[in-house]
Amino acid sequence: MRKLLFIIAAVVLSSAMASCSSSEDVIDFGESKKVVNMIADPVPIQLTEEQRVFANDNNGFTLNFLKTVNDADQSGKSFIYSPLSITYVLGMVNDAATGTTEQELEQTLGFHEGGIQAVNDYCKKLIDGLPKVDNKVTLDIANAMFLNKDYTLKKQFQQDMQTYYDAKAEALDFSSSKTLSHINDWCSKKTNGMIPSILDEVKPYMVSYLLNAIYFKADWTTKFDKKNTKEESFTTEKGNTKLPLMHQNVRIQYVNNDLFSAVMIPYGNSYWNMTVLLPEEGKTTDDVINHIAANGINHSDFRAYEVDLKLPRFETSSDTNQLEKGLIGLMRSMGIHLAFDDTFAEIPNMCEGRFLYIAMMRQKAKIKVNEEGSEAAAVTVAGMANCTSAAPMDYPKATFHANHPFVYCISEASSGVILFVGKFTGE
Repeated sequence: MRKLLFIIAAVVLSSAMASCSSSEDVIDFGESKKVVNMIADPVPIQLTEEQRVFANDNNGFTLNFLKTVNDADQSGKSFIYSPLSITYVLGMVNDAATGTTEQELEQTLGFHEGGIQAVNDYCKKLIDGLPKVDNKVTLDIANAMFLNKDYTLKKQFQQDMQTYYDAKAEALDFSSSKTLSHINDWCSKKTNGMIPSILDEVKPYMVSYLLNAIYFKADWTTKFDKKNTKEESFTTEKGNTKLPLMHQNVRIQYVNNDLFSAVMIPYGNSYWNMTVLLPEEGKTTDDVINHIAANGINHSDFRAYEVDLKLPRFETSSDTNQLEKGLIGLMRSMGIHLAFDDTFAEIPNMCEGRFLYIAMMRQKAKIKVNEEGSEAAAVTVAGMANCTSAAPMDYPKATFHANHPFVYCISEASSGVILFVGKFTGE
């Protein structure tokens, strides 16, 4: 299972996939056609054995997130999200978590309760390494922490954020209207204007906002010629429409099976790719998503083919707030519960004297695909608030000595259902 799970979206690739070496590598077969060579040896980012497992299984989280969103969004519209951006925000939360809360976060994200230090080391490895993989590809990963000035961060958490996430805490007045503009301006700056805002308001009772932004921009290794782009028929669930389809003949990694055919289209120096999976006749995108969520994508099945390639020119924007359950609902359905519980969350290591929980969470993402290449961005935010049981309290004192007959019951907490009732008399 693990060796099959790889990422679809280019921003979460932990190793480069086979593609092409040069935009000038064109093979001329005479007047009939020219075929662009897009086959080259990959140069993977250097990960430890443990980090390879993390990357592989975090890809599993990515594909499961894809399925979860697809199941939740019944609009039939296009969508784009960055699960890696969610990983970074929850990775920062994980640094302050303990107990079952930490276990749920690490297990769901694919880190298998590896521990805070290992998760932090992995996140830092990607922050430092991925932007340097290909000098023809722009990849920026930015994290930020905006703190309500009425609170104080724990020194260890503040140090971890700077060391592993390049996130420097900034204390702001959460009752000031300027704070909203300041946070949204950060989003716009870190995504080159693609995501101009992430918050509609700043809640004065929030303790902090943790943010991640990912910006990706790359030209295709060999660009599509605009003169070959034509309005052609595109079949949707509602019927046929007309879309601009880009076109070129390429030598490229390709696979075909009963469920889908797929290609890997390289960017830049070929270390980054867009994997496109096209359902076969009689199959749907739901079928493909369900399959890869369960089985991953076996890239060892891809082979070099000469492909007559057509790809739509398109632009898509998404916002988890437009989904019925929002991002927190999606995360709960994937296995993270306690981090969002205002009573039982175990996040004591972020602020002095406070137990926190994730009170709000949101992601906005956008992608543009054209003849030149692709530009994509995502911003994820988590708003941290005080647990209802966070403040120390004085409780009344009592004595309970079960030294005479008593009645008891056994029940399940979440539903309140009583399973057993009994009486103990000592006989």
